[in-house]
Amino acid sequence: VQLVESGGGLVQTGGSLRLSCAASGFAFNMYTMNWVRQLPRKERELVASIRPNGVTNYADFVEGRLTISRDNAERTLDLHMNHLTTEDTANYYCKIAGTGHWGEGTKVTVYS
Repeated sequence: VQLVESGGGLVQTGGSLRLSCAASGFAFNMYTMNWVRQLPRKERELVASIRPNGVTNYADFVEGRLTISRDNAERTLDLHMNHLTTEDTANYYCKIAGTGHWGEGTKVTVYS
């Protein structure tokens, strides 16, 4: 199993980023996938999840600013992030729901 995140970086408050996760080594189209983040000195928290059929679920703090999507044919998972704030600064991870399989993460830093 391999999960490789990309797309993180430095962005100003109010800006946007698109995170991507390339998946391989498992039946991607059969698993619910998660984006999880870890803020500095905090526990990891679920950001969003998406089922194989595209049904999504979001944490309350997302407030419509983030959109999770997947392409089962391309085996990719995306997180579109808009109206970013400094509180979104974190390492973002791609995860197979219900398993211990995580990517290495991609860092997002939002500055004011």
